Amino acid sequence: MRFGVGRAGLAAVVLAAVAGCGAGVAPGPEGAAGPVTASTAPAAVRVGLPSAELQGRWWSWAASEPSATNPVADEDGSACGRNQPQDVWFLAGTFGGQVARACEVPSGRPLLAPVVNSFGDPEDCAAFMTSAKGTVLLDGKAVEPESYPGDSIVVQALEGNPVTGEAGRFAATGCGLWVQLPPLAPGAHSLKIRGSAGDFSTGVDYALTVVAGR
Repeated sequence: MRFGVGRAGLAAVVLAAVAGCGAGVAPGPEGAAGPVTASTAPAAVRVGLPSAELQGRWWSWAASEPSATNPVADEDGSACGRNQPQDVWFLAGTFGGQVARACEVPSGRPLLAPVVNSFGDPEDCAAFMTSAKGTVLLDGKAVEPESYPGDSIVVQALEGNPVTGEAGRFAATGCGLWVQLPPLAPGAHSLKIRGSAGDFSTGVDYALTVVAGR
């Protein structure tokens, strides 16, 4: 991740990830798509969370933990469950480079993850999106990322987090490539995400275990 953030004139903050904020957002609509398996995963899936809400919640979630327990700094998946909301499950990427993580996910939760993403002002996002690219493989099958060129978002950050570098609530423009997956079938799944923009690149190999009854 590259960043340099101030409330006045936010510089681009770059994250690449695979996972939001748990506060004050209603669950998605009833009747969402059922569990996905390797044989049924479509090329592109929309869970239905609006892009501005998705990005604001995810950045707030990523900025809700200090370095020691931050999901973006996580080396093995031990921080996967930190501050997860009740209606979705967020996954995180890295501050640059590649890691492998093993995570347990409760059944019935949609998965939301950035492939490569940024926030700043509208000009930052316009420049970022010119070179943003990435791939997603779910159980060996390609999932096409969704492109969000720029949304007005609100980020709530806690003191000591390594994502924004400061605490507080502020507005910004969020952008990037994202993937939304409906709930996966119970059992083991592989999710591989690779993203880049300019000279920044990231990747996460997730070994996900979806646990029924949790």
